[in-house]
Amino acid sequence: MKIVRRIGVPPSARGSSSGATCPDVFELSDGNFAVIGTEATEALEPELPADAARADYERIVIVSRETLIRAKADIPDS
Repeated sequence: MKIVRRIGVPPSARGSSSGATCPDVFELSDGNFAVIGTEATEALEPELPADAARADYERIVIVSRETLIRAKADIPDS
């Protein structure tokens, strides 16, 4: 599995002063997506709705609204 492309704009275009340490979204060679975000599993797991759960190997991460909005145009419809 490899990163194929960034989805959205680079962090520097979203105001990151370092341009390197911000939330990001990537499309993978297997068609899945990977995200870089702030780890928030402990804080948000108790807030999950009754019909949601995570596996032991999964984490809940926060990705800024701007990151996802700026990625929207690059997310394929299928």
